[in-house]
Amino acid sequence: MKKIVLSILVVATLSGCSIYKKYSRPAEISTDNLYGQVVSQDTTTLADISWRDFFTDKYLQGYIEQGLKNNVDLKIATERIGQSQASLRAAKMSFAPSFGFSPSFSTESSRTTRIAYSVPITASWEIDILGRQLNRKRGAEAALEQSKLYHRSVQTALIAAIADNYYTLLMLDAQLRVSRSTAASWKENVRTMKAMKEAGMTNEASISQTEANAYSVSASVYDLEYKIVQAENSLALLLGTTPQHFERGELDGEVLKGELLTGVPAQLLSRRPDVQAAEYDLRIAYHNTNIARADLYPSLTLTGEGGWEKALTNPAGFFFSFAAKLFQPIFQGGKLRANLRIAESRQREALENFRHKLLEAGNEVNTALAQCHSARSKTDIRKQQIASLESAVYSTRQLMSHSEATYLEVLTAQQSQLAARLQQISDRYEGIQGMIKLYRSLGGGSEEPTLPEQPRSRKSKTQKRR
Repeated sequence: MKKIVLSILVVATLSGCSIYKKYSRPAEISTDNLYGQVVSQDTTTLADISWRDFFTDKYLQGYIEQGLKNNVDLKIATERIGQSQASLRAAKMSFAPSFGFSPSFSTESSRTTRIAYSVPITASWEIDILGRQLNRKRGAEAALEQSKLYHRSVQTALIAAIADNYYTLLMLDAQLRVSRSTAASWKENVRTMKAMKEAGMTNEASISQTEANAYSVSASVYDLEYKIVQAENSLALLLGTTPQHFERGELDGEVLKGELLTGVPAQLLSRRPDVQAAEYDLRIAYHNTNIARADLYPSLTLTGEGGWEKALTNPAGFFFSFAAKLFQPIFQGGKLRANLRIAESRQREALENFRHKLLEAGNEVNTALAQCHSARSKTDIRKQQIASLESAVYSTRQLMSHSEATYLEVLTAQQSQLAARLQQISDRYEGIQGMIKLYRSLGGGSEEPTLPEQPRSRKSKTQKRR
C-alpha cells in the first residue's frame, strides 16, 4: 500500500506541466480592421436576423425550406453532429473504471484428475493525474462544437446558393422579356427597311445590316432560354429534386434589407461559422498536443479482480485481489517525442489557418460591401443612360423622316438601347447578389442546427408499444 501511495505522489509531482490549462485564444490573434476602411457600428446586422426576414419572396422561402429538408450535404453535416456526440460520450465514459466478466474452466490430469473453475469480475481504472482523459474529453467537446458549426456553415452556404440561383432566374427572365420584345421590334425594322427600299429611300446594304442585327437578337433569345434551363437544373440539384420548372416572381419587385449595417468585427467572429470552426481546429490541436506531452510521463492504473472459484480438491469460496501499476516510458525509439513534435506542428498550422480565415472573412465582407455600393451607385446613371438612348432613338427616327439621318443611325441607337436595358437588369441583379454575399460572409441568419435524434433503445420501443 505504501508503494501505491508513493507512486501517486510521484505522478502528482510530475503533473506540474501546462496540460491542465484551458485553451485561450492566442494574444497575437487580432480582429481589428477586419473590414478595411469600412466604418462599422455596433447595431443590428444581417447575422442577427432570420433568413425568413431577409429573403421575403414567398417562392424563395418555399425553396429554401425544401432545400433545408432535402439537401444531401446538409444531411451529411447532421450525421457528423451525431458522430461527434457519440465520440464525446465515449470520451466521458473513459473517466469511469472498466469492468469485465471472464469465467474460466480448467482440467489437469496426472495421477489424479483436477478440475477447477472460477467466475471472476475484473476491473481496471486509469487515474487521470496527467490529464490524458481530460484533454481527450475537451478535444471531443471541441469536435462536437465544430461539427455544429460545420452544419451552420453548410446551411448558410445552401441558403445563399438557393437565393443566388433563384435571383439568377429572375434576372434571366427579365433579360429574356427584353430580348423577345426587341427581337419582335427588329423583325418589324426589317419589314420597314424593305418597304423603304421599294420606295427608293434606302439600299440593299442597309437591309442586310438590319437583318443581321435581327438574327443576332433572335439567337440571343435561345441563349437565354438555355441559361434558364441550366439555372433551373442547378436549383433542382440544391433542392434535392428532379429538373423542373420553378414558379417565381419578377426581379423588379424584389427588395432585400440593404439598410442593415455590417456590425463590428467581433460580431463577425462570433457569427461566422467557418471562422469559429477554424478556432475549434486550433482548440483540438491544442488538446492533442497536451495528450502527446502527457504520454511522456508515467501513467497509473488500478486493477482489481474478485469472484467465486471452485476446485474439486478444495472448497468453493470468494476471492479478491487489488493492484496498482505505474508505467513510465523509458525507450520508445524517439516515437513519443516525435509524436509531440508532430502535434505541436499541427497546432502551429491550425493557428496560421485560423489567422488566415479571419483575414479571408474580412476580405469577403469588404468585397461584398463594395459590390453593393457599386451596383447602387450605377442605378441612377443607368436610368439616365437609358432615357438618353430612348431620346436618341426618337430623334433619329424624326430626322430620318426628313431625310436628315439614315436608318442605320436608328438601328445603332436601338442596339445601344438594348445593351443598356440588359445591363440595367444585370446591375439590379449585381446589387442583390452583393447582399446575398454579405449575408453569407457575415455568417448567415441566427438559426441553430437541428440536432439529430438519438436512437432509442429496444426497451423504450417495447414500452411504447405497450
